[in-house]
Amino acid sequence: MVVAQTMVCTKEVLTTDEAAKYMGIKVSYLYKLTASKAIPHYKPNGKNCFFKRTELEQWLTTNPVATVADLTASAQAYCMTKKLTL
Repeated sequence: MVVAQTMVCTKEVLTTDEAAKYMGIKVSYLYKLTASKAIPHYKPNGKNCFFKRTELEQWLTTNPVATVADLTASAQAYCMTKKLTL
């Protein structure tokens, strides 16, 4: 099992099963993402889906959620530009 996980992490192009395991999601949800064209994928023969590991990593890290520290810093910067105090 460790060998299989290591192999998935080092491959550049993943199958649907490998991509689902790599991302920690169910294959059915991955199919839903591909059907709605929400995730980058490739179909060289028109049937089987393949995924580039680097593109999956980029997709997984889109839309970050700001931390409390980020929001506080942003609020302080805004107040400083408007001459307000918290």
